[in-house]
Amino acid sequence: MESPGWTRRIAMATAALQGRPVAVYTPPRFALEDHFFAPKRLNKVLEREGRGYQQAAPFPHVVIDDFVEKAALRTVLREFGAVPADRWKVRSRDTEIKRSNEDETSFGPYTWKLIHTLNSSGFLTFLERLTGIDGLIADPHLRGGGLHDIHRGGKLDVHADFNLHRRVTLYRRLNLLLYLNRGWDDTWGGQLELWDRELTRCVTRVPPVFNRAVIFNTTSTSYHGHPTPLACPEDRSRKSVALYYYTVACPPDTAREPHTTVFQSLPDGA
Repeated sequence: MESPGWTRRIAMATAALQGRPVAVYTPPRFALEDHFFAPKRLNKVLEREGRGYQQAAPFPHVVIDDFVEKAALRTVLREFGAVPADRWKVRSRDTEIKRSNEDETSFGPYTWKLIHTLNSSGFLTFLERLTGIDGLIADPHLRGGGLHDIHRGGKLDVHADFNLHRRVTLYRRLNLLLYLNRGWDDTWGGQLELWDRELTRCVTRVPPVFNRAVIFNTTSTSYHGHPTPLACPEDRSRKSVALYYYTVACPPDTAREPHTTVFQSLPDGA
């Protein structure tokens, strides 16, 4: 039996002999059956970042560049722009101006595969080893997560996240944010800010550049956000994939009483 590649080459040669235009076939740089992580990639992250995670200030976190295969994430970025406008949830209020999408039926196939990879058993094991948190559970409902898209003038005030996923009665423990912003200019803003628990100062700012992942513990005092309105061009936006992870047990360093997102006021001049 002839291979598809051989058949394609015969068709191209025939077209050339007949004087017809020949469409040059360019294979995709990332195929759907390929993996988002190179072999041993996550083991290398553990070797490099595992020891410092718990000691990071102002609360346990890690910033990982070149997180997944670049060709794969470029494909996800193309799908991001193709999501129908009516699938986005729009929030516009004093504390947040953004769009989000939890509906995986609107995602392209590569985006769907990325999210399911990051919710897989193997990746949960990686997160447990990285953070020291056992029994992590992924959220198939993508409550509050999925795709985030923030345009010029958008923002997300500094806050502590909701602590209980009421639909499944699980306590929130980790956030993973993966940025999709190619050619992001630092002057546009949008840096993720991590604040100390007293809300006296921003300890760390993380620019949302392409293929950078931020993983951090979520507690009732893990304050974070990007409170300054974006100054990016009108045709650009701050894009990210957001996934959250849970446990059955309530951690000792967070409030047991359920609460929604708790936005905070910052000191004057912050």
